[in-house]
Amino acid sequence: MSRVRCLRTIRIAERPNLVWVEVETDEGLTGLGESFRGAQAVEAVIHEQIAPFLLGRDSRRIEAVSRHLMTPYVGFGAASAEIRAASAIDIALWDLMGQRHGIPLHEALGGATRMEIRTYNTCAGYAYNSGGTRRDIGAGDAAIGPYDDQVAFMRDAGALAESLLSEGYTAMKIWPLDIHAAATGGQSISLAELNKGLEPFRRIRAAVGDRIEVMAELHSLWSAPAAARICQALEEFGVFWAEDPIGKMDDVAALADLRRRTRTPICGSETLAGAGAFRRMLEAQAVDVVMLDLAWCGGLTEGRKIAALAEAHAKPLAPHDCTGPVTLMAGLHLALHAPTAIFQEVVRATLATWYRDLVTELPVIRHGMAQAPTAPGLGTALLPGVARREDASVRESRAD
Repeated sequence: MSRVRCLRTIRIAERPNLVWVEVETDEGLTGLGESFRGAQAVEAVIHEQIAPFLLGRDSRRIEAVSRHLMTPYVGFGAASAEIRAASAIDIALWDLMGQRHGIPLHEALGGATRMEIRTYNTCAGYAYNSGGTRRDIGAGDAAIGPYDDQVAFMRDAGALAESLLSEGYTAMKIWPLDIHAAATGGQSISLAELNKGLEPFRRIRAAVGDRIEVMAELHSLWSAPAAARICQALEEFGVFWAEDPIGKMDDVAALADLRRRTRTPICGSETLAGAGAFRRMLEAQAVDVVMLDLAWCGGLTEGRKIAALAEAHAKPLAPHDCTGPVTLMAGLHLALHAPTAIFQEVVRATLATWYRDLVTELPVIRHGMAQAPTAPGLGTALLPGVARREDASVRESRAD
């Protein structure tokens, strides 16, 4: 047996959106999971709802645990605190699975389809989203380091593209249109605003031509008519996808209608949870690329079902990372395993800085390609000092 004897959550004030969970078993193993946003709410769900069920149970029965934690009831219809907590637990149970058998997670999932996968750099800054608020990227922002790419794409996206190419990255994601959504609540965008928001795409093409792929992130800020205007305008620049273009990404009818009205490929959606939501989106022919976040969708158990749906509908898969290092490692393992995966998202600013302060290992990237981890399980663990930090909050639930 491999019974769960302790659930431990760890939060740090410096990164208030992040929560980690360690699942200890009576065989002496510790699995690591992670989720993001509303960390205190996720922590409460883990200790008050999940712990009474999971403590003392066999950690090997991952599917059975997932089915219980993903029960379709109040609070379980989207990426709620309940689902985010279930996601963190599930990732930790899969980490245990790999460790128990001495194999990396991509092998535990059924084996790797590939041993490296292409990355794209999301052009965020050093603390994007991790402090609990989004950063204003107006023209007055000052760069705080050489990888402050969120400022760079607003100031000189062409130079940023050249910098990325010099490091081996051949794809990048930017969101220069976001700043124009506030004026109307995303209900409309003027021609002048649209023209200004497209300038970074022009600069990239002028500087490097077609040597780099560009993704447009729209952050679910727009009405369907405004999103259509934006996506149609983006056609000129050959963007690889427009991501989360409308305010309600579970509105599959509106999303499918948008997809019919533009040649710009549509990507969605990290905001969805559970295989059912992705099934409805795919059946409606509403997207060209499937993006999922393993810390929000239900973990690896649900993630591989979503990957199977993407494969069944002949759609490429692209795991999300703008959150934390454990989710990144889990996403990489799924991307190596899933047959239709085409990218693993990374943020070079966080890879170079605070991700390194939290975990023992991060993905190895060579020439823009993330390499397959070889260590058992996730292949990473929290650094021992994280739980001992002065700003750390540690909570445990133990079996009797």
